[in-house]
Formats: sequence, structure tokens, C-alpha cells
Amino acid sequence: MNAWNAAESADFRGPLDVTRAATAVLDARDLVIGWSPAAQRLLGYRPEEVIGRPCETFFPAAEAGGDAGSRSSAEPLLSSGRPGTARHRDGRLLPVAVTTCPLEPAAGGSAPGAPACILVAAGLDAQQEWESRQAMLHGLATQSPVGLGIYDTDLRVTWGNAAFVKEIGLPLREFLGTRAEALYPDGEFVTEGYPRTLDAVMQQVLETGEPVLDLHFVGQQPSEPGPDHVWSCSYYRLHDAHGRVLGVCEDAFDITDRYQAQRRLNLLVAAGIRIGTTLDMTVTAREITEVAVPDFARTVTVDLVRPVLEGEEPAPGDGTVPPLVRVATRSAGDPADAVPHSPYRIEYPPGSLQYRSLSSGGMVRAENSMVVPLRAGGAPMGLVTFTRGTHPSVFDKGEIELADELVTRTAVCLDNARRFTREHAAALALQRNLLPQHVPEQSAVDVAYRYLPSDDRAGVGGDWFDVIGLSGTRVGLVVGDVVGHGLEAAATMGRLRTTVRALAQLDLSPDELLSRLDDLVGQPAEEETVQVGAHTGPDDVATGVTCLYAVYDPVSRRCTMARAGHLPPAVVDPSGTMFFPDLPAGPPLGLGGLPFESLDLELPPGSLIALFTDGLVESPHRDVDQGLEILGRVLAENRRPLEELCDRAMAELLPDGPAADDSALLLVRTRELDARQVAAWELPAEPAAVGAARELATAQLRAWGLEELSYATELAVSELVTNAVRHASGPLHLRLLRDLTLLTEVSDTGHTSPHLRHAASEDEGGRGLFIVAQLVQRWGTRYTPYGKTIWTEQAFPPRYPGAPRPGAGPAAGPRSGVRRAGVR
Repeated sequence: MNAWNAAESADFRGPLDVTRAATAVLDARDLVIGWSPAAQRLLGYRPEEVIGRPCETFFPAAEAGGDAGSRSSAEPLLSSGRPGTARHRDGRLLPVAVTTCPLEPAAGGSAPGAPACILVAAGLDAQQEWESRQAMLHGLATQSPVGLGIYDTDLRVTWGNAAFVKEIGLPLREFLGTRAEALYPDGEFVTEGYPRTLDAVMQQVLETGEPVLDLHFVGQQPSEPGPDHVWSCSYYRLHDAHGRVLGVCEDAFDITDRYQAQRRLNLLVAAGIRIGTTLDMTVTAREITEVAVPDFARTVTVDLVRPVLEGEEPAPGDGTVPPLVRVATRSAGDPADAVPHSPYRIEYPPGSLQYRSLSSGGMVRAENSMVVPLRAGGAPMGLVTFTRGTHPSVFDKGEIELADELVTRTAVCLDNARRFTREHAAALALQRNLLPQHVPEQSAVDVAYRYLPSDDRAGVGGDWFDVIGLSGTRVGLVVGDVVGHGLEAAATMGRLRTTVRALAQLDLSPDELLSRLDDLVGQPAEEETVQVGAHTGPDDVATGVTCLYAVYDPVSRRCTMARAGHLPPAVVDPSGTMFFPDLPAGPPLGLGGLPFESLDLELPPGSLIALFTDGLVESPHRDVDQGLEILGRVLAENRRPLEELCDRAMAELLPDGPAADDSALLLVRTRELDARQVAAWELPAEPAAVGAARELATAQLRAWGLEELSYATELAVSELVTNAVRHASGPLHLRLLRDLTLLTEVSDTGHTSPHLRHAASEDEGGRGLFIVAQLVQRWGTRYTPYGKTIWTEQAFPPRYPGAPRPGAGPAAGPRSGVRRAGVR
């Protein structure tokens, strides 16, 4: 035998069983006429010491609860199993449990000394322990909440306790002999690593003898089909006294409430992790459907109020039904990789659950369905509809609370996404105003550009580029990098870009412009200070900004550049040879203390200049040198269109989209102004030069077919040359440029700039420059290492063959004062 042996099986008979207990046979006079070995072991008397002696020898009458001699022989000495006291041979009193069994006299009456009863005794502790076990077995059979069922080797029910019978919902006799699978035909185990069916699990236990514990079984009660129940089930094999397999015992406990509570908790945890992972309202709506299906509902839909979807504030509810957009739908049968549908408008008829919920502003339930409003600050944002399966199923109190919690969390995330949508629109508007949306046509260069912020959600960053038209057909090229990302960096970038544009109109050399910009960056944007914790200091967002500024002159084909801590540009000559100019780095802006140096290059027409920020060529997986090498390979095909080169550079260097830093790329292909478009003369610094200058200018305008501009040009030349003769020293230079406009320039060696003033009626002079400013479109002054140049700009006549295309040239109409040149 194994664990089930004879000694253990005797426990079911108890300590007072005659095969185990101390037994004495008494006659009608209560004299001992029989004595068992067990009695000797319990009380210490040998048979010869007690045979013929009265029962009171070892069971005193007082301890027996009365006078033994006063009762009849058929009356039990003690009640069955009643505790009492026995006297041991050594005089000790022992607590015992005693019972008696009367014997029927033989036919014809009792003979003297004939057995009258049997007295059985056992230690009281053993009896009480046995009675506890019996009470336990009785409790398991009748009172235990755990369902106990016994199946034979054919897996048919042979016995079940009261809880098991109650669970089945039928009298035991009606399902005895039924197979397990027939009781729960649609149920299955959901615990991983075990067979799914009842038959398979119990067959495994029968074959291996290994018990299986705490398997979760999901199914419906046999007698009451409805919502699924969950049971925690355990199985072990049963044997008889000889080790023969009898069947399988199942104990099962209904844990539906606990299981549902855990499931709801899991859903809330999943909601906290999976809902609101982005600031996209449509994605957030899809996330609640993915969390709730299929564990909470078979189908979930999310509808949002249209203005909310566009980022607007939700309007307070007034009982009307606003227009809705279906943004997310998910059902239990949908494949995991199903493509989400695009948002579409949806209308609900009066009387529908959704219509009632929107009208009342509250939750509405029906069989199998529940509609919960999405609200932010009391205003309706939309609806979430939960739908169950086809069989009747009403959402209980706990499920209502769960749905409300899920929808509340989703509403918070949706409101955050809505606010972001609104801020995103503002950020994009800011970006459109900070970065050039188009580059004006330039005679000096062809241009293409790309900009990719690292913050692809906000759509703004701190890198910038610019192309600035300057006087004399020159062009300024700028690229810069502000530390950080987002709106703050973008605002700083906008401030710097505006400052560079303003300084560029002064026609400063690149090194001088960076020095002026460095001084401005070192000052706070506002005189106010910002407090961070206990520290108060100036706003230093712009500190550490890098910048590269270059000026290209298509007349001289010279490019002058300087940089403040920025990467040097890549230059590719027409033959395809690329090099990085040996341009002194200079310190980043805002640090101060070190000068900036310019580098002057002469570039043949068709040269390619690439200005870029470090985000384009550097990444966490690639150093700068590798990025520059990739850029060089792309630019080597310099004869390809600039737009194509831009696209290829972004694809090669940023194949996965936005990088960890903003990226800007400005590609420029240089041009040379045709010699037929330039006329220049050197004049002596004497009064006679004024008339000679007028004649030279007039003759050149006739050659160009611009006689209509002769009057204004003669007047401008006369005034500018006169001022140069009067206030500066020679030699003087007069130059006319026929570009998108007519440019007139007078250069001298002086450094004093003329300025407009209102002459009094008695003044003899001071009116000439004022008159010139009214006749030309723009005018200004630029300084060179050798002096200054005063220039004017005039629009071509409308019918002039060389006039620019509509929209390509400067705005018509004369203006006065120093204006930004080249902004068209």
C-alpha cells in the first residue's frame, strides 16, 4: 500500500471502534468477564488482575456519574462517547471517552456470568481529535463554500458535496454518472501551461498522479446560463486502502467577484499605461478602444464634438446635440493589424442612447450597451459607447464605475491633446512667421533649402536659415543654431533672425555683423529677470548660439564669410571638387571675449555652397566626420537640380525622419552678373566731375533703353557726386547696375554718411537728397574698408523688356530713408 494504509483507514472508524479501543466484557452484575490487550495497554491491568472484579475497579462510580450497581445490565454505563475518568493500575486517573453496548440474552433467559454488555474506552484526546475530523468531514460535505466533486476513472460524477450540488443547480441524483465535459460544455481553463478542457486536465491527473492546483476555469453555471463565472479549481487522484486508483477529486471555488475586481484593476493599470501616450486626439481615442476590447466590452466607439477635434474649447452643454465625428471603433473580431478608419461625421436619431446622453449630459444604459459622456470642465467633448455581446448582459455597479474611470482618464488625455492641438496651430503660425516661407528671386544665386525640427509634434525648433538681398545685387546667406527646442528656442531664433536681417541692411562685413550680434545676444531679451528657485538671473536662452554669415557679390564673384562657433560651409566648384574653407571658428554668440575673423573667397560661376546645422550631419549613431562624408558624396553630383540635392541629402543623412537635434540645410549655386549689365567709371574729386557723371549715366541709360529713367537718374547722380566732391576726397567711382532694378552707386573715400533733413525756407541747400529720396524706390549707404558707397534703386518701366516678372521684383513706388534692400 502507499499512503492509504490500513492504519489510516481505521481513522474513519474512530478510537472507540472495538478493533482499536480498550474493550471489557461485563456480565449482568458488572463483573469483568473479558479483557482486551488494548484495555491492558490503556489501564495497565493484566487480564488475570481484573477478570471477576467489578467494573468500579477501573471506572469509579463517582467518576461514572452514578452508582453502577443501581442500574440494570441493559443500561449503558455511560452515554456513547461521553467523557469520563478511569483509574490506572498505578492509581492515576485518566480522562477517557467511554461507550457501552448491551448484549441481547440468549433464548430462555440469562445464565449467571453470561455477557450482558461490552464496555469500550479510549483516551479522551484521541476521541476528541477524531470527532473534530468527523466534524470537518461533515462540514466539507454540507457547509463548505468550496465545491467538492468526485469523478471515477471514466470521469463521471460519483459524489458531490452541498456546494458542488448548489453550483450545478440540480439534485445530485439527476447528474450522477454525468461526464465532466457534459456539465460545462463551453467552459475552458485560462491558466497558461495546462490543457484547456476539464477532461484533459483530469485525465492528466489520473495518468501522472501529480495534483494540479489553482487552475482558473471560465464557464457558465449549468442550470443558469448567463454571464461567465470563474472558478479556482484543484485536482488530485484518489486511491483505496490497497492503492488502487478510484478516480479524481475536484475542489472548486467561485472567484468571479475577485476575478472581476482584479480584471478591472488590470484594466485601470493598462489604461494608465496605454491611454494618452501621444498628444493626438484620434490616437488617444483609439487607445481606449484597444484597452476596453475585448476584456470589458465587445465593441467600443468614440465620437468627438467637431470643434473639440479641431482644438477649440468645448462649449458648455445646453441640451442640444452638437455635430459629432466618429474617430475610433474597435470590435472583438477585428484583426490586431486592422487599419484604423479615418474620422467621419456621424448623427444619432432622437431617442437613441447617444442622443439621450448628449441631451442630458449623463450616462445612459440599456441591455448590452452603455454610453458615457466625455467631459472636460463640465463641457461635453464627446461620447464613448460600450457594447456587450448578443446574449443579455447588464453592466453592474462595479462595471459602471470602471467605465466612468476609463472615460474620465480618457477625457483628461483628450483635453490635453486638444490643448496641444490648439498650441500646435499657434506654434506652426509662429514658425511660419519666423522662418522664410519662400526666398525672393535673386540674381546672385539659385537657392534651395530644407528645415526639419527635432520636435516634430510642436513643429518648431531653434535652427534657422535666411537669404537676404543686399545692395549692389549682393546676397547675404545665414544659418544658425539656437540651443534647445520648442517655442522658447523658436522665439529666440526669431529674435536673432530679425536682428541679423536688421544688421545686414547696414551692409556690415560678416565679422563686424557677428560682433554686433554677439553684443546683442549678451544682453537679455527683456530688462526683466526670471527667477528659478532661489536664483534670479537674466534670460540667457541665446547664450551659446552658433551662426555663420556669408555675403556673395555676383559682380566680383567674391564670397566673404565668418562664423561664430558654427560648422564651416561645404563648397563644391563646378568640376565637382568639394572642400571646407579654412574659416576661423570664432566663439559661439553670447560668450564674448574673442574676435571674429572673415575669410574672402573668389568662386567661379556655378559653384555650390552648402550651409547647414550640426543636426544634419551629427546623430547619436554617427559622428560629425561620417555625416560630412555622406554630405560630400551627395554634393559631388553638383550639377543636379538643387531641390533634388536637398532631398537626397535629407534622405541620406536623416533616413528615419527627425533626429535628436533640429536640422537645416541651405544650398546655394552662385551666378555671375553679365558684364553688359555693369557700367563703372572712376572720376576725379572736382566740381567738373558732376557734369561728366551725368553725361556718362545718361549715355548708358540710352544704351540700355532706359531713357524714361534718365531724369531721376541724372538728378540722383548730380546730388550724390556733388556731395562726394564737397565732403570727401577722391577718387570717386560711379557704377550703374542693370539687374532686377536699376542700381546707381557713388563711392568715395569718406566715412561720413549723408542724411535727410528738412531745409528751412531761408536755407540755400539741404534739399537735394530729400528730392532724390522721393524719386527713387530705395536708397542707402554701405561702408567698405576704403570708404563708403551711396546707392539708389529704381524700378524699371512697366513695358521695359528687361523688367522682372510680376511679383519677382521690389514693390513699386518711391520710398525714403534707409530700407532693407533685396526683400521682394
